[in-house]
Amino acid sequence: MRHPRGHVVPVQSTTTPDTAAAGGARTGPPAPVGPAPRRSSGRAWEWSLAALLLAPNLVLLVVFTYRPLVDNIRLSFTDWNISAPIANPIGVANYVEWFTRPDTRTVLFNTLVFTVATVGISMALGLALALLLDQRLRGRNLVRSVVFAPFVISGAAVGVAFQFVFDPSFGLVRDLLARVGLSSPDFYQRPGWALFMVTFTYIWRTLGYSFVIYLAALQARRADLDEAAEIDGASPWTHFRRVLLPQLRPTTFFLSITVLLSSVQVFDIINVMTRGGPVGNGTMTLVYQVYRETFVNQRAGYGATVATAMFLILLTVTIVQVRVMDRGQQS
Repeated sequence: MRHPRGHVVPVQSTTTPDTAAAGGARTGPPAPVGPAPRRSSGRAWEWSLAALLLAPNLVLLVVFTYRPLVDNIRLSFTDWNISAPIANPIGVANYVEWFTRPDTRTVLFNTLVFTVATVGISMALGLALALLLDQRLRGRNLVRSVVFAPFVISGAAVGVAFQFVFDPSFGLVRDLLARVGLSSPDFYQRPGWALFMVTFTYIWRTLGYSFVIYLAALQARRADLDEAAEIDGASPWTHFRRVLLPQLRPTTFFLSITVLLSSVQVFDIINVMTRGGPVGNGTMTLVYQVYRETFVNQRAGYGATVATAMFLILLTVTIVQVRVMDRGQQS
């Protein structure tokens, strides 16, 4: 703008932020920029807090799980007899002996049969009982308590009680078979029947665990899917296979691992009922062989070898289970 006398008078810009956003030029000074947020310090605090909370658990795991595991592997390469102050290294001699001993195949077979039977049957019966007692039945709470009660009883006590159940002279099984004109097998002299006896006893004791886990999963399932299946007219078998089982897949995976690990480590029932017999190794499993070699035969080095082999087998089986579960979820 030019003054009447010819001087130029500066004119202030009237461009506002709104007009600048609409395409107008802004001639004012730039808006002040505040300091950037310090995220690095916040992340450092979160990591410090997480380390503080995890440290006690990590220390316990290292001291009571990983350190004994490493010591066990180290002792498996020695001939330590649990009473000697020094363990002499012997290389892989214990592993060679374990792979070449004739009783290793029997022990592995007993462990496989016992584990597969207890895991499969206890989970199948637990699911069946959970489906039954999830219905509105009279007295179902009492029945639920009765089914779960054996799980909280000591395994040694259960073993002593079932010694009388399977006694071929005056046991309950003998009496029931006599009523239908059959004689009782000699459970304490024939390896096959002895393995059946300890397997049946362990299934009876742990059935309540699978039942309770499955019952909780059934009560947490989606009701809308059940209603949709009912509207579509799905049969009970189709509803169970297409609607119910997919929802129980995580629970089944959890039970397959926990029941498997528990079955492989069974000691008390076998020790009370058969002590690994009859006829030498009729009910001998890997965990009982660890006990016998370490504390009865005074061969702690060889017992550590059996324990290491059992650990590697369980690790392999668990990895396979996880892979199968991951593929099932992806498909």
